[in-house]
Amino acid sequence: MNERLGAVAATRYCLDFQALAALPPDPVELAGGLKAAREAADRELSARFQSGTDIRELVHARAWVLEQLVLCAWRHLIQVDIELDLCAVGGFGRGELHPHSDLDLLILVSQTGAQPDQTLPQDLETLIQVLWDADLHPGHSVRTVSECVIEAEADVGVATNLMESRLLAGSGRLLSAMRSATDPPALWPAAEFFAAKCAEQDARHAQFEDTIYNLEPNIKEGPGGLRDLQMIAWVTRRHFSTATLHGLVERGFLSEQEHDDLVANRDFLWSLRWTLHEVAGRAEERLLFEHQRRLAAAFGLDVDGLGNAAVEQFMQRYYRCAMQVARLNERLLQSFDEELLAGRVHLPSADIDRQFRIHDGYLELADPHAFVERPELLMRMFLVLSEHPEIRGVRAATIRLVREHLYLIDEHFRQNPEVLQMFLKLLRSPRLVYSQLARMNRYGVLGALLPAFADITGRMQFDLFHVYTVDQHTLFVIRNLRRIALGKHEHQFRHAIDTMARIERQEVLYLAALFHDIAKGRGGDHSELGAEDARAFVDCLDLAEEDRDLVVWLVREHLLMSRTSQREDISDPVVVNRFIERVQNRRRLDHLLVLTTADIAATSPRLWNSWKDSLLWELYQAAVDTLERAPEERPDRDSSVSETRQEGLELLATEGMPDARSAALWSALPERAFLRLDADQLAWATRSVDRAEGLPLVVYRHLPDKGISEIFVHAEDFAGLFAVVARELDRMQLNVLAARVITSHDGKSWDVFQLMASAGGPLLDSDAARLARILTEQLAAKAVRPLPPRPVPRRLQPFMGRAEIRIAPSGDLTCVEMAATDRPGLLSAIAEALVKCDVQLLDARIATFGQRVEDVFLVSDAGGRALTEQACRTLEEELRGQLDVEPSLETSGESA
Repeated sequence: MNERLGAVAATRYCLDFQALAALPPDPVELAGGLKAAREAADRELSARFQSGTDIRELVHARAWVLEQLVLCAWRHLIQVDIELDLCAVGGFGRGELHPHSDLDLLILVSQTGAQPDQTLPQDLETLIQVLWDADLHPGHSVRTVSECVIEAEADVGVATNLMESRLLAGSGRLLSAMRSATDPPALWPAAEFFAAKCAEQDARHAQFEDTIYNLEPNIKEGPGGLRDLQMIAWVTRRHFSTATLHGLVERGFLSEQEHDDLVANRDFLWSLRWTLHEVAGRAEERLLFEHQRRLAAAFGLDVDGLGNAAVEQFMQRYYRCAMQVARLNERLLQSFDEELLAGRVHLPSADIDRQFRIHDGYLELADPHAFVERPELLMRMFLVLSEHPEIRGVRAATIRLVREHLYLIDEHFRQNPEVLQMFLKLLRSPRLVYSQLARMNRYGVLGALLPAFADITGRMQFDLFHVYTVDQHTLFVIRNLRRIALGKHEHQFRHAIDTMARIERQEVLYLAALFHDIAKGRGGDHSELGAEDARAFVDCLDLAEEDRDLVVWLVREHLLMSRTSQREDISDPVVVNRFIERVQNRRRLDHLLVLTTADIAATSPRLWNSWKDSLLWELYQAAVDTLERAPEERPDRDSSVSETRQEGLELLATEGMPDARSAALWSALPERAFLRLDADQLAWATRSVDRAEGLPLVVYRHLPDKGISEIFVHAEDFAGLFAVVARELDRMQLNVLAARVITSHDGKSWDVFQLMASAGGPLLDSDAARLARILTEQLAAKAVRPLPPRPVPRRLQPFMGRAEIRIAPSGDLTCVEMAATDRPGLLSAIAEALVKCDVQLLDARIATFGQRVEDVFLVSDAGGRALTEQACRTLEEELRGQLDVEPSLETSGESA
């Protein structure tokens, strides 16, 4: 490394060797001098990074700087006659350090010869403490050669570290002995080393759900990150005894272009990691939300002019880089695996046909020139894989041929009836549909076949609702559709599985899934634009006209069912009638239910739950019931009110409650109570009121099928009633999924809150009982006590901003619609604003989508009338004071 930096390095990076040599041996003063030298060098390195100095020079330069500081401390503090070798390992051993990288040291001690100096342990302890006080963040181990051998034999990670060890001080005899004892063929022969490192990588990838497309990816440890590049280098060094990636070119594993791409991706990840360390001020390896705007700006994107689009463009660049790294990692590791098959029992080999054969369990193109002569084989390969599930994968040489011949997938290829027929046949395959589409995406074939799909590859959305990039989400939708088709995960997809059984041509759903988000990021309505793309593609396929039309309709309306079920009152027949006007028939409805289920479940692992499933199923059943009736027999609000009353009476009658008693209790309820409460809720609330010994009354029940609990609050109404309830729900950190807030004509609340525990699912009995007890006490006291302010969690801070508030007349009342980022205490803050403005809450609809809430409140003034214009302005100002939070690039350090 010293030779690489040259003789001017000390001056260039602000190191004064004379000053370092003159530092006193006192540990405190020595640490202070080393820290000052490090800070000066770091400032110089940072300035050079900002001015565009090659990142390769900088990561090596910082390692060189810290090496000089460690050697300075070593010379000052370690004065013993015993033989010692001071070695750098890990990234320090490779000579690659970023602004806050750890400093990994190995101190080798002799196990024979003279007795160790009794001061050695204390000297080493002082050395490490000085390095810590100088903010060099050392990680160290002190071992004999034999101890290194034992550790390396037991742990492939230790063996890897030792393989990268480099002498800093000492004779080097111990290091040489250690390397002789641990390098091949002494320990970890190449095949075993390769297998162990592959298992290690698989375990590491599993921690990140085996996808590069996490919203806050780890650029060091995650799939497609720097560890995957190091994995290639480690295996190359261990198996081929070459320390450079270019050695893979010389051995035919990489082309010059692939090598250049690999180095360019490494340089980008190094630049990104350097910037991330500087932005975070620590050894941060995750692209956390709070850093993404500043990182986008650092990489030249206009965050002020483009807003979230700048972050999305920056992250797309990262994801595409990570995808290229992951692709090369996969192909090279497979190449190594094939190389290491020599001397092992071979897997099956056989000819499939004249174009393809199985070679040691992997698919291989028989003639390396075949793609040029018959480009359609680029599509047929994936069909062959789906027809032969025994094949382990594609040979590395064939994967390279696919990548090298992507240029053949041109407009003529895309219009080729034979290619399109094979693609359709793949979608109709009884097995491996998702696996082959995912493989097509990894190899770049899917994006070449559907250019619009290439545009969404690596495209993220800067929010907390969409956890994956658009292409990964799309593939996960198809994976969910396959699981539903095969009857898997029944506990998650019970209703969708039953419905899918009635769908004859499942390829319609797979095509709709491929196109449903394909126009994301293009501007305009992505559903409409995606429908246009779908129309152009499916009209080229050998599909029945009704199936082509259904694909296009599903793409255009893929959000209809989720929006209706979650944002509107599906107990209102007007809402259901409006929904079926767009659906029109049962076939569309069946397909839409299954697609919507797969779509929501692929948006975020935490988004799909029994509650969402129940909402979709309730809307589905209401739509089926309405579709089966003649238009003139379809329910309106009056008939729906009558049906709810009648069903409620029947439920109560089974428990012996006379109709006259029920009717008497209902006489004070407004008509909308019979629209907002279903028959089961109405009967439960009525039974509870009838049995009550006094007010206030708070009761609860659990609904395991929906994965929720319900709380019923019956009390004398007062201005702060909703605020009291909201405060306690917020304080207990319960998720409010929906609220039916109803005030009777005689001034009593009939409020039903649907809740989920913070960890998901119904409340524990003990928590529900405690909630009921506390609410009963507080409602009796009619005391509105605001929650103390709580900090916005770190994860939410980048998404805070101006709430969307719309206040408008609604008949004789006023409707308040709000959309904002959810956070602790939000519902309580809204309730407090209503109390401060002396506004009466008559009805509420709560909807939460990931971290976004969209709530609708029906309110009046104290006299039951619509709010005046001035009252509306006052209410909006108060709500904004409670809800608006300026987004910040800095964070308070609060954890999520």
